[in-house]
Amino acid sequence: MQTSLRKMGNSTGLIVPRVLLDEIGVTTGATMELRVEDGRLIATPVVTPRRADWAVAAERLASEDAADEWRGFANESDADLTW
Repeated sequence: MQTSLRKMGNSTGLIVPRVLLDEIGVTTGATMELRVEDGRLIATPVVTPRRADWAVAAERLASEDAADEWRGFANESDADLTW
């Protein structure tokens, strides 16, 4: 399969056919790691762990500043709970 390099603003883009994106399991907007190896351009999907940055997000939510943001998100059965 062949494709062409295309002018995109001040850059050059490579159009990757959907069938190839499907084959490597990525969609439009995926982050790709690029490198040159033996004169070839190698593009590898960047895989982010599912729980990446959860600790940072939890720490932020635990702060007093963020606590007010979550007060309106109660569960329906919260009133039935005994603390």
